[in-house]
Amino acid sequence: MKFKFLSVLTVGLLGSWGYAQAQETLTLQQAVKFALENKVDAQKAKLDVDNAQYKIDEVRSGALPQVSGSGTLTYNPMLQKSALPGDLIGQPGTTVMVAFGQKWQSNATLTVNQQIFNQALFTGLKAASTTREFYQINKDLTDEQLIEKVANAYYQVFQSRLQEETIETNLANTEKNRKVIQGLVDAGLAKRIDLDRTTVQVNNLQAQLQQAKNTSEIQENALKFAIGMDVSQPIDMPKETFAIDAEILELQQVDVEGRTEVRLLEKQTELLELDKKSAIADYYPTLSFTGNLGYLGMGQTFPIFSKNEGVNWSGFSGLGLNLSIPIFNGGKTKAQISQKNVAILQAKADLQDTKLALNMANENARTQIKNSLLTINSSQANVKLAKEVLDNTQNNYRNGLATLTELLDAENSYADAQTNYNTALLNYKVAEVQLIKAKGNLKTLVNE
Repeated sequence: MKFKFLSVLTVGLLGSWGYAQAQETLTLQQAVKFALENKVDAQKAKLDVDNAQYKIDEVRSGALPQVSGSGTLTYNPMLQKSALPGDLIGQPGTTVMVAFGQKWQSNATLTVNQQIFNQALFTGLKAASTTREFYQINKDLTDEQLIEKVANAYYQVFQSRLQEETIETNLANTEKNRKVIQGLVDAGLAKRIDLDRTTVQVNNLQAQLQQAKNTSEIQENALKFAIGMDVSQPIDMPKETFAIDAEILELQQVDVEGRTEVRLLEKQTELLELDKKSAIADYYPTLSFTGNLGYLGMGQTFPIFSKNEGVNWSGFSGLGLNLSIPIFNGGKTKAQISQKNVAILQAKADLQDTKLALNMANENARTQIKNSLLTINSSQANVKLAKEVLDNTQNNYRNGLATLTELLDAENSYADAQTNYNTALLNYKVAEVQLIKAKGNLKTLVNE
């Protein structure tokens, strides 16, 4: 029974381990969604939006009544005496030292303050609301930057895997040729040096394959880090990752006014304008209401909770208005407003420069797409032609009509053609991401 139980337990543990390490098919859409949910940058951007609401609540609190309470308890072991003329007590011509106050004194006060007019506070309320909008746009920009980063990393991994497959195919062809040459050498129909040269070629391809696997693993780990995934989780990618969309150039031209970068700079300029208005508010007077209500106890004994007749109690209250009118501060406010104007002009200059850069990026992406499509078509034709040359050369070599050098050259040409084709695919997908970004549609990679 113990043996059966341990066997079942072992199978269950192995099954659980295999399930935990199951390979996950990861599409670009899934990778982007995973990053937006798990990557620290995206999470921090969401927290900034939440924190903006807390800032609004903080500023809004200044427009609400401010209520505070205070209390004091004082014991005077030695009361200060004051000199008074003796005439007050029927002793003319003398000076009498009289102590004022009581040994114990307590005071409890409730104070209320309400802003009636404060231009800086009103401007701050509007600025706080605009700040929340700024952080929301900044979150959108952070998401787009993360999507772009993940897409590029994703395509890099897929290109590395294609290159790995290319080397594996070439290695298999070369090993097959080596077996043929081994048979010819054994039959006395080929030279031993041809077999050695082929063996060297196999060894070189094996080394290249190992390097390609290392590169692929490193880039795969970089992708997992970029999306916030455990690096030990094995992943697989669908073959349609490098699908070509030749109609992408037929999309409408870009309107940079809707780009997130532009909206963020416009909102930043709006915040600077409000900051300027906040500085101008220093020229305005402020008016507030204040009120207090309190209770005072004094006596020769401890006044709190005391029932002794020696403790005297009295209440007090007061209402008032506080008006503050700025008159002259040495030109400080004027200098601050001038600084705000400079910051606004700088922000507007950055906005115009950004629009120019975005237009240039769009044109560059369209040009790169066109060049990549031409290169892909050319590289694809070269792969087909190089494969035909390799097949013919292999057949000719078996029949003694081609040299080993020609065969090795044909293998290298076929490998180079495949590598060029893989690189062309990667360049196209990178340019495609840039064109999608230029059109402000990066989030379509999440919902496609």
